[in-house]
Amino acid sequence: MSSGLIYAIGFLAQILFSGRLFIQWFLSEKQKRIVTPSLFWKLSLVASFLLFVYGYLREDFAIMLGQSLTYFIYIRNLHFQGEWQKAPKLMRYLLLAFPLLILCYGYNNGAYDLDILLSNPDIPLWLMTLGIISQLVFTLRFVYQWWYSEQKKESHLPKGFWLLSALGALMIITYALFRVDPVLMVGHGSGLVIYLRNLFIGKNEKVAR
Repeated sequence: MSSGLIYAIGFLAQILFSGRLFIQWFLSEKQKRIVTPSLFWKLSLVASFLLFVYGYLREDFAIMLGQSLTYFIYIRNLHFQGEWQKAPKLMRYLLLAFPLLILCYGYNNGAYDLDILLSNPDIPLWLMTLGIISQLVFTLRFVYQWWYSEQKKESHLPKGFWLLSALGALMIITYALFRVDPVLMVGHGSGLVIYLRNLFIGKNEKVAR
């Protein structure tokens, strides 16, 4: 596959990720409080699907790891909001099976492509370590959000989510600079602004209360 098409997939994923943030940001600014529309999770799921494919095509294990860890959390939040149940059964089954299908596709003549991903000559060990840690920190925000929402029995984006988002984005931007990955730089650079703004909105919301 041509590099142009691979980057197109990556940028499309980041456009969707940025789109969900701008929608969430716009609605939060309008209501003067942090809100979590269902469209946020729908766009997240589609974007995660595409970015996983982008990471696979780029042979970038860090990107694939990050998307694998958050994929089912997006589905769980849609379940909280009652949107997952509304989707056609076939679509739900296909989305749930997606990681397994990728795992099966990853086999190449009996040898899993993970060996290639972990030995990419373009990503030295120290850089891969930085990428993995960055993705884990960035992903931890959704683990925290998931735990918080499970306690509340509703989908919500707490302050800790935005703090971890900002920290993770800064780390991934650093990784992207060394990796020379414009998709990650553009996506997380624009996202960082919204993460910081949501922290400000959340602070003002508490003061108003």
